[in-house]
Amino acid sequence: MIEAGMTRPSAEGITEILIDEDRIRERVRELGQQISHDYSGRSPLFVCILRGAAVFYSDLIRSVDLSIKVDFIAVSSYGADTKTSGQVRFIKDLETSIQDVDVIVVEDIVDTGLTLDYLLRVLANRGPASLRVCSLLSKPERRVVEVQVDYIGFEIEDKFAVGYGLDFDQRYRNLPYIGVYSGD
Repeated sequence: MIEAGMTRPSAEGITEILIDEDRIRERVRELGQQISHDYSGRSPLFVCILRGAAVFYSDLIRSVDLSIKVDFIAVSSYGADTKTSGQVRFIKDLETSIQDVDVIVVEDIVDTGLTLDYLLRVLANRGPASLRVCSLLSKPERRVVEVQVDYIGFEIEDKFAVGYGLDFDQRYRNLPYIGVYSGD
C-alpha cells in the first residue's frame, strides 16, 4: 500500500494523495451495499462512462449483490487538457436498449456537470424505468449545470484529480489512489 505523501516513480507531477487505496476500497463497498439495498429484487443495468470510470465500475459492480446487466458508453469534454472544453462529444453508444430498464450511470467525476447533463438528457429520452447516477468523485464548487447525483463516493475540492481510473492525457489511470496532478 502507498502511504500518504508517497508516489510511485511513474507518478511524476502528483503533488498530494487525496484518497488512499483503503478509503477507496471501503467507500466502494459501502456504495455497493447501498445500491444492493435500493435495488433489491430488481436487475439494474450498470452503464460505465468510458474510460475514466472503468476501474471504479469494475470494483463497484463486484460489490453489488444483485443480478445485474452491464453496458458501456463514451463521451468526452476534456481532450488533453485539465479543464473541460464545455463541448461534449459522443464517442460510443450503448449496445442495448434501456426502454423500461432501471439504469445506473457510473461516472468517475462530476465536475461542471455539462457532460453528465448532456448524457442524462440523451438517456432519459430513451424511456428507462429509472435513471440514477453513481459517481466516484464530485466537485460541487465547479458546477455550471446542476445534476442529480444519487450515489457519491467522495466530494473533493477544486483540484485536478488523477488515479484509480482518472487521467491526464491518458496517464495515471493505473494509480491505486487518487492524487492531485499539478503538472510535469
